[in-house]
Amino acid sequence: MAAECSTRDDISKRPHEPYVTPQSTPHALSLLRAAAMADEISKAQEARPGGDTIFGKIIRKEIPANVFYEDDQCIAFHDISPQAPTHFLVVPKKAISGVSKADPADEALLGHLMIVGKKCAADLGLTNGYRMVVNEGPDGGQSVYHIHLHVLGGRQLGWPPG
Repeated sequence: MAAECSTRDDISKRPHEPYVTPQSTPHALSLLRAAAMADEISKAQEARPGGDTIFGKIIRKEIPANVFYEDDQCIAFHDISPQAPTHFLVVPKKAISGVSKADPADEALLGHLMIVGKKCAADLGLTNGYRMVVNEGPDGGQSVYHIHLHVLGGRQLGWPPG
């Protein structure tokens, strides 16, 4: 006996089952995230000074920011979504998408960010301590693919973070 094909009417009367698309599988979702991240990284690595991220636009003064420190290597400004009473970012003018993309030649620049963060923390009165954070990649909470140092203080910060 040959199996019968269901008609469209028969199928529409069946109870609805979850429909799984290739896009909804964990592997496919991670591939989509990787593609989106690769696009953002490529934008950050463009030849424009500071890259083509929001930080590059701040560095080039195309969009406003509450900048309170700038030198030939970096810029510091208050975070627009502060997570502590004092929360600022120190951003290199050189477009490096993340710590994992930094070269040994970037060692002095990355150290400079820490020294500038320390100086700015002192200038802003963070005498009881502060936290310096660099987020790396999607699991590390990186949202802008242009390396930057967060400096948070002005209250007791909990541990572990996140």
